[in-house]
Amino acid sequence: MTARTTPAATTNFEDLYPSRVKSYPETLDRQDPVVYGTAQDGPLTEEQLNQYERDGFLILPAFFSDHEVAAFRAELSALRDCQETKQKPEAILEPDHSELRSLFSVHRPEISPLFSKVASDKRIVQMTNQILGSEVYIHQSRVNLKPGFAGKEFFWHSDFETWHVEDGMPRMRAVSCSLLLDQNDEFNAPLMLVPGSQQEYIACVGETPDDHYQNSLRRQEVGIPDHQSLDEMVNQYGIVQGVGPAGSILLFDCNIMHGSNSNITPLPRSNLFFVYNSTSNYLVQPFGNQNQRPEFIASREDCEPIVPQTITHD
Repeated sequence: MTARTTPAATTNFEDLYPSRVKSYPETLDRQDPVVYGTAQDGPLTEEQLNQYERDGFLILPAFFSDHEVAAFRAELSALRDCQETKQKPEAILEPDHSELRSLFSVHRPEISPLFSKVASDKRIVQMTNQILGSEVYIHQSRVNLKPGFAGKEFFWHSDFETWHVEDGMPRMRAVSCSLLLDQNDEFNAPLMLVPGSQQEYIACVGETPDDHYQNSLRRQEVGIPDHQSLDEMVNQYGIVQGVGPAGSILLFDCNIMHGSNSNITPLPRSNLFFVYNSTSNYLVQPFGNQNQRPEFIASREDCEPIVPQTITHD
């Protein structure tokens, strides 16, 4: 695909969410809506939109059928067991061994023809269009694996903090969609979320190293909240778990505080993950003044609006 040229690529944007610039943390108020659309704009009901706006996430149990989930699992197994795949730059291995931790750009047909179809599934795209009040494109996609006994933790973080500082995402106008490929329960290290935390932004402390992504995707140590700010946030909002049967989807706001524990059970926990960004929110230069991260982590060129497709997963 040819490079996209937009005014956003050359415009100087005000940094409404500065982070990693001061020697002390700050908690800033959100400057953007959580929900842009209405119940008349898509399949989500007014009650569901209100819940998403209040909590910052929405769980839709058993969204995909058992037949569809079986096909997704087979595709994931093939990718996970392929040694050639593990050698790709899009493949991130666990910090302590050679197990696959994440595989990026799974929405691209050259990585996974099946998952590229899932990314444009009409049912999902219409909901993200509705929440964001615009057309969307894929900012980032990946599969996250938490194999039994081996899956390491993802420390608490706001995705937007990283996408803003390291990728140049100007505003909080993106939705993540996590498709549960396994049963996610209280035992196998499910995603934990702080409901309501999407309304606050923790400006973190710490200088971003060059090519930070090479380490942060395995174990993030910069761009994470300090303990006191996190303690105050959890005391105010609490913690919930994003649990559900295989085939469920979890929609969550780009700024919600979330993380997960290590998986010490024998039960694997894998998720297919798409980030839908508004076409009014294209990336600019990183606000942290770093070099741009690779295209497979943050899309700058392949940003065509998704055309919703009615997909049959045979």
